[in-house]
Amino acid sequence: MSSKVLTITLNPALDKTVTIEEFVSGGLNRIKAWRTDAGGKGINVAKALKHFAVDVASWGLTAGHQGKIVTEQLTGLGIPSFFIETEGETRTNLKVYVECTQETTELNEAGFTVSRKALHEFIERYTDAVRNASIVVLGGSLPPGVPDDTYNTLIEIANRAGARTVLDADGEPFRHGIEAVPYAIKPNIHELEALFNETFQTDAEIVSAARRLTGKGIAYVSVSLGAEGSILVSETEAVRAKPFPIVPLSTVGAGDSMVAALVYCLLEGKPLEEMARWTSAAGTVTASKPGTEVCTLAEVEEKVSKVTIWPL
Repeated sequence: MSSKVLTITLNPALDKTVTIEEFVSGGLNRIKAWRTDAGGKGINVAKALKHFAVDVASWGLTAGHQGKIVTEQLTGLGIPSFFIETEGETRTNLKVYVECTQETTELNEAGFTVSRKALHEFIERYTDAVRNASIVVLGGSLPPGVPDDTYNTLIEIANRAGARTVLDADGEPFRHGIEAVPYAIKPNIHELEALFNETFQTDAEIVSAARRLTGKGIAYVSVSLGAEGSILVSETEAVRAKPFPIVPLSTVGAGDSMVAALVYCLLEGKPLEEMARWTSAAGTVTASKPGTEVCTLAEVEEKVSKVTIWPL
């Protein structure tokens, strides 16, 4: 299998999204609607890139009956996939959307425990596949049994093969991954603050922190700020993007859609200001959709001009 973009999801999930009118703590909550989708950061990125007509394949680890449902859903979406099976069961992540507050609460399971044999086999197969990839997206949590420095290992392999990498993770896997110098990263503001153990109050402070990362050799740092927009930083430029107003239905997948738009812009050779517009538009469109539905190319093209940007 040879694809231009590989997305890596080592801890996939079945995302079950339920909608309720209001949440009653300690009481009965009746579900108005529900849906189940194949999920995990890399998988969500692959969905969006498929909508963008990008040649993408989804790779990772999986387990059990629910893992088979994940791969079946990817096949149904026309996304080639390769997942090494391990023992256990693929997790279910519950997303609760409360209509009256327009908030989504996420309850995520830890995931299956990965054997050393399964992880070794995945890395061997990945090492072969990445030689033919232009961009590799690595995202999400790591399941039990997978060392915290695994993203570091996968990024180093991709770097040696000449593929650009985009990292979207948090905590120790994010910290270790950065040390391998990925091409681009997309932390949210909380992940950036946790990385440096600091609190950033202004755009200037965020840009300064991002420049500490571009100084290591990372080409792009895209910092998502939720409803407040995003900041995109390179070694020489920094741009603030403010999205258009929406009624948010689910923030799940919004950051993943930003990553997909970033990858699309890299493949298309778009300048930094356009990248800022596209990533903001993609994340905002996805936040206006229910469950883990993601934006389409047509939707982003329609809305991209409505994003306000200015240099920092």
